[in-house]
Amino acid sequence: MALDPATVRRIATLARIRMDDTEAATLMGELNSILGWIEQLNEVDISGVDPLTGTTHMALKMRDDVVTDGGYPERILVNAPDRIGDFFAVPKVVE
Repeated sequence: MALDPATVRRIATLARIRMDDTEAATLMGELNSILGWIEQLNEVDISGVDPLTGTTHMALKMRDDVVTDGGYPERILVNAPDRIGDFFAVPKVVE
């Protein structure tokens, strides 16, 4: 399926895109290449492939909800410009 210039102008009008004839020719080429890719996809044999209708029937893998602090404050704070104990020290910004 190839688009003609009139169809490209109609699509541009529906999309509210203002264009001149040179832009329409460029857009026509781009749209025709997109339609070519779609035609290639239509040629793929998908018999035996079940359609994916949604992911609601799939269950997420669950893990224990455990709160941890990481357990390695020295590795975390090694590049801190200033620290107090196992915490980042930041300057006071509110008086």
